[in-house]
Amino acid sequence: MDFRNIAKVLSLLGMTVSAIFMLDVFVGMFYHERYMRFLAYEAIFFTFNLAMWLSLLHHKVNLKIKESILTVNLIWILLGIAGAIPLVLYTNITFLSAFFEAVSGFTTTGATVYSDIESLPHMILFHRSLMHWLGGLGIIVLGVGLLSIINPSGSLSLFKAESTGVQLEKLTPRIKDTALRLWLIYVVLTLVDTALLRFFGMGWFDAINHAFSTVSTGGFSTKNNSMGYFHQDGIIWTTTLFMILSGINFLAHLKAVHKDTSGYRSEEVKVYLLVGLLLSLALTFVHMDIGGDGFYDAFKHSSFTIASVITTTGFATVDYGSWSHLAIAIIFVGMLVGGNAGSTAGGIKVIRHIIIAKTLFSEFKRILHPNSIISVFIDGVKQPERILASTFGFFTLFMITVGMVTIYIYARGYDAMSAISGAFALVGNVGPGFSLVGPSDNFAFFSDVDKAVFSVAMIVGRLECYTVFVLLSSSFWKKF
Repeated sequence: MDFRNIAKVLSLLGMTVSAIFMLDVFVGMFYHERYMRFLAYEAIFFTFNLAMWLSLLHHKVNLKIKESILTVNLIWILLGIAGAIPLVLYTNITFLSAFFEAVSGFTTTGATVYSDIESLPHMILFHRSLMHWLGGLGIIVLGVGLLSIINPSGSLSLFKAESTGVQLEKLTPRIKDTALRLWLIYVVLTLVDTALLRFFGMGWFDAINHAFSTVSTGGFSTKNNSMGYFHQDGIIWTTTLFMILSGINFLAHLKAVHKDTSGYRSEEVKVYLLVGLLLSLALTFVHMDIGGDGFYDAFKHSSFTIASVITTTGFATVDYGSWSHLAIAIIFVGMLVGGNAGSTAGGIKVIRHIIIAKTLFSEFKRILHPNSIISVFIDGVKQPERILASTFGFFTLFMITVGMVTIYIYARGYDAMSAISGAFALVGNVGPGFSLVGPSDNFAFFSDVDKAVFSVAMIVGRLECYTVFVLLSSSFWKKF
């Protein structure tokens, strides 16, 4: 393995992230905060990456698939370290707590260790939201556009190692163009969301931060009560809408720009919207019965809550953890659904649920008609056995990971609901769970060792298991 390939990619992305982090410094300047430590850190971080880049300036990068996988894993670890240092410099938390917060930011999990968010400096609040925004569509997708400058043929392997979903679909001849156009859609959605939040009464700073968190389906807020701080209906419905849009495959949005709406008519989008609506209505009627609210208020909060958990955003307008057991069960089902493949949402993903369900039904038919040839079709396209096996493999790895984290939390002495929901919230990149890790609580009370374990769990979930677990295979390291 040529480590120079990995080092050059890491240095390129490091310089890019360092340059983008300068926005945090500008925010500190604007609000007259003590930004010099942040600026000094930025200078050191950028200089280190620049020196590495210059030392490898004439090295031609040619990433193989194994190098790509290792690079992706290292990127998420190094991003956690890079994002954690400003938190250590400006807030009273340990490095592992800051690493947890940064990994939660970049993986768009939204779990936090801060109890009093509103006491944080503006530049740290913006830093948290910016990590969400960078991680949302994938820092690797941003890197593909940059990597293709030095490695036109090798950028596809890196994109494959990072991209979420069942299959990678290229809409343009060059993967760089697809990646950059996806980022353009991402930026436009963010700008429109920001403008609407401002129009409905949210201040500019809060609007920008919440748009970053919404479009990335992250969930970090600038307020202790999350979106419950804002009572304007326009803000609640705008956030609900953009969470739903961000949970749809971004390739569908990209197709729509080219006047092709077929992406919105896919089975996955239809099931995603239908399940979201049904869960919202079910939660509405339960909330009306328990809370005594009218239909409109109950539907408003229920729709927001379901959109938040299905898309793994993690925002909350109310403490739904205090609702009835039936309401919590409905919300927990939403946590298991996940968004679309190719979206910024985490979780299992709707398309995988569809494939698993259709495969199971095909097996039932095969039992009844053993001589018949039965295939699984998605949107009229026959799915190869490789996709079916990969889907069941992912689901198995996902549940194994959740199971291991659940056992770990429970063995640490916490209750079963906190353990189970916390594990799903971390691995599924949802953010809040129930009980001790509910929407009105945080992860501050866990030990530093716990937070290190949880950080790994979030990265495993963000990289959808295979990319991390393949490192445990002996065949991965052979012939390096």
